[in-house]
Amino acid sequence: MGRRSGSPNGTAVCVDFGSTFTKALLVDLDAGAVLAAAEHPTTIDTDVLEGYDACLAELAAADERATGAEVLACSSAGGGLRIAVVGNEELVTAEAGRRVALSSGGKVVTVRAVGQGDDLDLSADAPDVVLLTGGTDGGNPEPIVSAATGLRAAGWRGPTVLAGNAEATQELSMVLADVPHVFAANVVPQIGAIEPASARAAIREMFLAHVIGGKHLSARADHGLNTFTAMVRGATPDVVLTGVELLATAVGEVVVVDVGGATTDVHSVVDVDPEQGSLARDVVAPTPVTRTVEGDLGMRWSAVSTVDEAGLADLAGAARARRADPGFLPTTDEEHDEDEAIARAAVGLALRRHAGRSKVVLSPEGRVVERTGVDLREVALLVGSGGVLRHGRPGVAGRVLGPSVGTDGDWQLPERATVVVDSDYVLAAAGLLAAEHPDAAYLLVTGLVPARG
Repeated sequence: MGRRSGSPNGTAVCVDFGSTFTKALLVDLDAGAVLAAAEHPTTIDTDVLEGYDACLAELAAADERATGAEVLACSSAGGGLRIAVVGNEELVTAEAGRRVALSSGGKVVTVRAVGQGDDLDLSADAPDVVLLTGGTDGGNPEPIVSAATGLRAAGWRGPTVLAGNAEATQELSMVLADVPHVFAANVVPQIGAIEPASARAAIREMFLAHVIGGKHLSARADHGLNTFTAMVRGATPDVVLTGVELLATAVGEVVVVDVGGATTDVHSVVDVDPEQGSLARDVVAPTPVTRTVEGDLGMRWSAVSTVDEAGLADLAGAARARRADPGFLPTTDEEHDEDEAIARAAVGLALRRHAGRSKVVLSPEGRVVERTGVDLREVALLVGSGGVLRHGRPGVAGRVLGPSVGTDGDWQLPERATVVVDSDYVLAAAGLLAAEHPDAAYLLVTGLVPARG
């Protein structure tokens, strides 16, 4: 495998334009190693490339090869990727679409079920992309065609990914006409199945073609190699999930918790129990790769709802102060203790929502195990990410992540996972490098795996 393209001096700069901070790594593509790292507040109010320029200058000061390196980037700046899901009905196609949208790196701003008569005016939700699902392949094409007709009648003219009944392709093209759209394979080709890969790729295509430039985050001329639209390869959560999938090839089942200022994201790759689909409450079949986004759990903008949900009344004042000042950085031991307590709550709540429960219930077949969520009990590695962990005091991983490992009633939490922190933020870099520099990407993620004694 090795290097495939675009690396004139054997290095690459991997950049994440985050909602709060822009982070950059200079990577040696032969060794798969981080040569230098830089971080700067994201310059969303001026031009996002100003923050990138500051990071590049810092990298170049450490290693002059940074100035001539290939640049690959991902972005969640400007609100990231906002997706509206429209399905034929709530329990199957709309739910499948919601899961696919999350795995594609988007924030799902609304889910509408046409069969339940939901209003299709999306103006208040302001999505960047619509994911339209509906029907199994070979079934009645009318529901998804009706949904597309309703979307257009309600005024939607934005990018649309069509991932429903393949029999409806011709009619959908006629209905949408000049509305930007792209077809993907049906996310629910048959009842009991879910196939997200094609729709995930199509959403990424729409993000790059219509969303990145449309957010007007950079005013620099849109040509050449070092412009924002030329750098960006995908939405940050989508790219990170690619890195997590690569990590799973090295360690087996893995879960990653990214604690941010506004949300706590959980990415997991697990072996799906073939019997789980028939025993779970969920109508849509489970998938090996899953991402969930908890919009009420976070370190700054969502600090108040985090401590409220966790019942931490003693942290209410600290949470309000952090919400009022999202750029707050702890300096004293007391402030670090507060940050760790909020992070510990966010991690515990987010993992439980992602993992769900496993319990014995009575059914016509007798006593069976009913499961919800993603079974994380056999996960080998729990990886933490986010500023509170990357910049934390010694031992922060054990204090923040450790309490979520072990048995806790019927919660399907990791029972024996090793806990590590992605201190260098290599999962995003690996996701960016995976397509063109797979060897370097693999070496980066295996650096997270603790050496066996």
